[in-house]
Amino acid sequence: MALALTTSPMLQASAATEPPLVVVTSPQGTYAENFNPYSSGQLAGTQGNVYESLFFFDAVTGKTWDLLGKSYAFSNGNKTLTVQLQPNAKWTDGQAFTANDVVFTFNDLKKYPDADSNGVWQYLKSVQAKGTHTVVFNFKSVNVPFAEQYVLGETWILPQHEWSSLGDPAKAKITVSNAIGTGPFIVSSFTTQDYKFKANPNYYLGAPKVPELDYPAFASNASADLALANGSVQYGNLDIPNVEKTYVAGNSHNHYYFPPDNEVELYPNLSNPLLAQYNVREAISLAINRNKLSTLGETGYEGVGNPISLPLPNFKDWVDPSLPKSDLTFSAPNDAKAIQLLEAAGFKKDSNGIFAKNGKELNFNLEVVSGWSDWDEDCLLIKQDLSKIGIGITVNQVDYGTYYANIAPTPGKNGVTTGKYDLAVSWTNEGPTPYLAYYDMLDSHGVFNVEGFKNKTVDNALNSFASTTNLTTQKKDMYTIEKIAAEQLPVIPLLTGAYWYEYNDKDYTGWPTKSNLWITPGPANTQSAAIVMQHLKPVH
Repeated sequence: MALALTTSPMLQASAATEPPLVVVTSPQGTYAENFNPYSSGQLAGTQGNVYESLFFFDAVTGKTWDLLGKSYAFSNGNKTLTVQLQPNAKWTDGQAFTANDVVFTFNDLKKYPDADSNGVWQYLKSVQAKGTHTVVFNFKSVNVPFAEQYVLGETWILPQHEWSSLGDPAKAKITVSNAIGTGPFIVSSFTTQDYKFKANPNYYLGAPKVPELDYPAFASNASADLALANGSVQYGNLDIPNVEKTYVAGNSHNHYYFPPDNEVELYPNLSNPLLAQYNVREAISLAINRNKLSTLGETGYEGVGNPISLPLPNFKDWVDPSLPKSDLTFSAPNDAKAIQLLEAAGFKKDSNGIFAKNGKELNFNLEVVSGWSDWDEDCLLIKQDLSKIGIGITVNQVDYGTYYANIAPTPGKNGVTTGKYDLAVSWTNEGPTPYLAYYDMLDSHGVFNVEGFKNKTVDNALNSFASTTNLTTQKKDMYTIEKIAAEQLPVIPLLTGAYWYEYNDKDYTGWPTKSNLWITPGPANTQSAAIVMQHLKPVH
């Protein structure tokens, strides 16, 4: 049963007098004006606050939230999906939202494949309107979790009356003046140091009680941490060192919760012929001191990751009980074995002290976002570790937009094409089962397969999982992938990432809490954050 948002459809008369809610998602330096939900550099809140999907599928609780879709049903052996739309939804310019907008959006992604970053048309056969408020999706093959997560949950519906003249959705210029959405908030202002949203008084699921959202720019975690601690920012997702002392102790309204969330990976670009060699990846993995990353880089908040790349204990029920210990836990760093592997692969140290073969050194750039202080520190520690075994690392700290553009894969008929990078520290996507994490990261067409891994056994296991609801079969499929992830090392797991979440309840109540975690809590997930902020109520 999907959940609908149920706040009052009318703004309280006092709402305009309520204070703004100040939000920080991540330090990014200065902002570029980009409210295009299909652009890789779009500003936080574009997806969720302004542009919406049909539904939201929450990975933390397993709940489904109705957004522009009111209900959906599969038929025809799960090859047909019929969606009933919200009849009262409107675009923020006053025009009615209809099934034609949904059909237009999907057909536009078909027309411009570069905008179809989730690859929905690899499964879709057709999308048709059936009256004003019904849409019928027909699929070439069955993949229920993909249809839910990406077709229904992560395709941003666009207004046909505006976007039909804008061409390629991925390249459209969307600024404050033409950011027309259906969401609970409306873009109201922009500068390179700050942008704001105002409440949408006509939001079909109820006007927010928070009159304004403010997203100031921060150059570093340190400056954002300070703003959170002193209460000038009320909603964030940052790694705050010594959080009890520096954030909670000084303000009784400050609260946090850092549950395990995803695996932090060192992604190797497998189109690089050096990193495509297993011995090189295994040597890198053996040299990294993950305990130091955990205790120094992450100040103890994030534990050491595991070879199967699944956050535990979240997915403990999906782990193959027959896996050997070596496939479940990392051993201590072993520089001698790492060097032995490189020498066995034909590498020799050159005059620079770097291992090389055929004149090509094991010398790589390592991408990370400047100002993400924990990952910045992790990368410096990785550089130190790898230098000990004769692998050179240049840490490339860049702004978030550049970072994502560098690592983002490009979908194609024969699988993804990797971005322009050597190594990168980044996250994994998560869903209610391991399917989403593995599909996104390891499927040939996965939307976050930034490393460019291609393996028919993995693809077949994911296809098998997606075509059945039999739990025994699904677990066997996951077991197959777990073994490959651990023993072929397509990515190099580092840490079990925490979900950073801080909030201040001085002015607003209704926040997700550790004891009542009713949705994914922090603003990093802009879809769930929009729902959170639409649910908040003034304290008085």
